[in-house]
Amino acid sequence: MSADGISVIICAYAQKRWPNLVAAVVSLQNQTLAAREIIVVIDHNQELFQQVQARFPEVTVIENREARGLSGARNSGIAVAKGEFLAFLDDDAIAKPDWLAQLQSALVDTRVLGVGGAVVPDWAGPRPTWFPSEFQWVVGCTYVGMPRVSAPIRNPVGANMCLRREVFQAVGGFHNGIGRVGTLPVGCEETELCIRARQYWSERFFLYIPQAQVSHYVPPQRATWRYFCTRCYAEGRSKAAISRLVGTKDALSSESTYTLWTLPIGVLCNLYILLFKHRPAAFLRAVAIIFGLSITATGYLIGKYEYSSSSMYKKE
Repeated sequence: MSADGISVIICAYAQKRWPNLVAAVVSLQNQTLAAREIIVVIDHNQELFQQVQARFPEVTVIENREARGLSGARNSGIAVAKGEFLAFLDDDAIAKPDWLAQLQSALVDTRVLGVGGAVVPDWAGPRPTWFPSEFQWVVGCTYVGMPRVSAPIRNPVGANMCLRREVFQAVGGFHNGIGRVGTLPVGCEETELCIRARQYWSERFFLYIPQAQVSHYVPPQRATWRYFCTRCYAEGRSKAAISRLVGTKDALSSESTYTLWTLPIGVLCNLYILLFKHRPAAFLRAVAIIFGLSITATGYLIGKYEYSSSSMYKKE
């Protein structure tokens, strides 16, 4: 069987992630439903570009033709892709064998602009006992608060998503002013793009299907309190940036429920576990939820202040 309409794009930038990149590409080559093409975009690293070409001659390997960063690399991949649907997989993620088959089945409904699936953390070492599941977005994974069954969502997680080509034709590509650049832990470029699409097609939607699953490698340096805080702060600043581009209401539509419902329940559940099951790590998770929210909110407020005078982030 062949998913003739799906082009899969992987963006990579660093040699140190070479084993992860190889595993990601191999997982795509072993799909039960073959992709039309696999495109690897190298973000301004000539040595890595040549290395990938030599290792995978059957794969389309190109260089990022835009500004350095994930948004520009994705846009470069989109520009050469031939498929009707464009799937995106992180260079440190491994797709389950039926990943493309699951994505394709959801896209039969023409109302669906795009689809995303579950991103399961693959911890390089022991999972920190203080790390709350509500904040797994910090390491680019599915988190508590997302649907447990197939359901419409504002936007899929960038490590595991597939969008119709017409989305990019109608509203443009990923915004180069936001998104990860190298190891700088910012993001939200897919959030901003999907909001633009929903503003353009109010009657259509993005869909989450948990059975379309990938595992996402989490290195030891991302399992630290320092990275947790840095990523939360960066997320707040990213949300401030997209609120300038697409409006605060749409930019924070999912965060309202998450902040007012999911996080308080997480704190209460962990306090219950502490008091009645006598597990000290539960207290640390409750504290991490409170601090994570506070740091993210601080980043958002500072970002709103800084971006208020920047024409780059003004809504067009």
